[in-house]
Amino acid sequence: MVSRAERGPIAEWFWTIDRFFLATFILLMGIGFMLSFAASPAVAERLNIDTFHFVKRHALFLLPAIAIMIGISFMTPRQVRRMAMILLLVSLAMMVLALFFGAEVKGSRRWLSIAGLSVQPSEFMKPAFVVVCAWLFSEHARQPEIPGNLFAILLFGIVGTLLIAQPDLGQTILTTTVWGGMFFMAGMPWLWILVLGALAVTGFVAAYTVLPHVAARIDRFLTGEGDTFQVDTAREAIIRGDWFGQGPGEGTVKRIIPDSHTDFVFSVAAEEFGIIFCMVIVLLFAFIVMRGLSHAFRERNDFNRFAVAGLVLQVGIQSMINVGVNLELLPAKGMTLPLISYGGSSMIAICITAGFILALTRHRPEKRAVERSLFRSGMGVPAE
Repeated sequence: MVSRAERGPIAEWFWTIDRFFLATFILLMGIGFMLSFAASPAVAERLNIDTFHFVKRHALFLLPAIAIMIGISFMTPRQVRRMAMILLLVSLAMMVLALFFGAEVKGSRRWLSIAGLSVQPSEFMKPAFVVVCAWLFSEHARQPEIPGNLFAILLFGIVGTLLIAQPDLGQTILTTTVWGGMFFMAGMPWLWILVLGALAVTGFVAAYTVLPHVAARIDRFLTGEGDTFQVDTAREAIIRGDWFGQGPGEGTVKRIIPDSHTDFVFSVAAEEFGIIFCMVIVLLFAFIVMRGLSHAFRERNDFNRFAVAGLVLQVGIQSMINVGVNLELLPAKGMTLPLISYGGSSMIAICITAGFILALTRHRPEKRAVERSLFRSGMGVPAE
């Protein structure tokens, strides 16, 4: 245990970090690693590769992801802003490159191959986009003459255009919802709400009309006709799991779910460990959202408030979309379950998000330290 009397950087970090957040993030990653043993061997066998290929890769991604999360949590809010700006510029450039040089998978160009690794730039764009928009909104709130809201709208337009061009409707919906929630917190006028709501509806209709794969997914969801094998099988796995599951390694339906280790790991969890276990997972994500919003409500700094709220909303809404698809409450979108699903880009990007949350929710007594310094130098009396 680290003593409160210590004043080193590790001790200061330990006593100022939100340890409930940290424990929840690590617990979810542990659950994800455990579920990789249940979900991925069958996929590996179908691909004629080593049975534990995805388990080993999951562990390989997990260690640097945790290191990145902890490292970012040491940052100050200013350092978080700077890192987010750099990450956003790099990820947007990579998204443009992916449109021209990325491999086409299921009709979309979302991936770039770098040093033999497949990278999905949009995953890294998401947390950076939230932090940069939070900064723009906060600057406008601090000084209304600064067109921060306008810049945030323009940035959203750039990001939305690139996501639609891939195309990636799921990430577009997620990014739009989070951005809209942050804009609402920043005091969005009702006129903007009506205009942006109309644009969202128009964009959805246009996507259904212009993009065949979007129309196909929505039609399959509404009519149940077409290739619904994966979602139907996932639902069967959930039903078979009942309340307490079939037991570790006893699942059978999971073996025929093509994406059981990524988009449908929630169904594997239900079959082997039961609905109660899945409810615990949902409660962990709900805890992240509610605790983050509680921090945001108490925060006096506009940037910290908007950024923390946006980041936890991103985690919460992404988890809701994934669970909704598994339960056939939403059309299939190809979105991972944060911190749990297999995927290097997703794991590292969500740990960047977690690192930002930890960094921005740390208890920072800088103001009191400055006041004490002024008091000692005779320049003023510290305010209480």
